[in-house]
Amino acid sequence: MNTIMRKSVLSVAGLAFAGGVFAGPIAAHANPVDTKPTAATVQTTAPKPQGDQSHISLNDEQTANVKAIIAATKKAGLPERAAVISIATSLQESKLENLGHLGDANDHDSLGLFQQRPSSGWGTPEQITNPEYSTTAFLKGLRQVDGWQDMPLTDAAQTVQVSAYPDAYAQWEQQATDLVNQHWNS
Repeated sequence: MNTIMRKSVLSVAGLAFAGGVFAGPIAAHANPVDTKPTAATVQTTAPKPQGDQSHISLNDEQTANVKAIIAATKKAGLPERAAVISIATSLQESKLENLGHLGDANDHDSLGLFQQRPSSGWGTPEQITNPEYSTTAFLKGLRQVDGWQDMPLTDAAQTVQVSAYPDAYAQWEQQATDLVNQHWNS
C-alpha cells in the first residue's frame, strides 16, 4: 500500500476511534432508542364530551341563533369545532336566547347570546345583542387561546368567558355537536 493511502486509512480509523472515545460516555447515558415502528393515532371524530350531558328542546328563535352562530363561524373562516364551542357556550350562558337587560335577574350588565358585558369591553348593548357581532367577538377571544382546538371544550370556553362556573360549559358539548352536525351544511 502506498504511503498516502496508508495515511488516509489510518486518519479515518483514528477519527472513528476518537469519535467513539468521546461519544461513548454520552451515548452510555442516553435513553435507548426504540426502533420498532409505531402506529400513529389520528383523531377522526370530536373528543368525547366530558361528564353528564344536558339537553333542551329549541324553539324557532333558538334554532335561528344556532344558524347565526354557525354562519358567523364560517364567515370567520373557523372550523366546526369553533361552532361547537360557541354554541355550547351560548347554551350555558343564555340557552341560545338573545337576552336583553333583565333588571335584577341580570348578572351585572350581561347581555345577548353569550352574556357579554359592555362594561368589560365586549361592545355596546346594541352590538352585543346582535348574534353575528356577539359570536364574532366570542370567536376573536377564542382565537387568542393557544391550542383551543385541542383542549377540552369547557377549558376553551372558560378561557374566553371567565365564568364563575368554569366547568358548566361541558354539559352542553353533545347537544352543541349535534346541532353543528345538523346545521353546518344547511
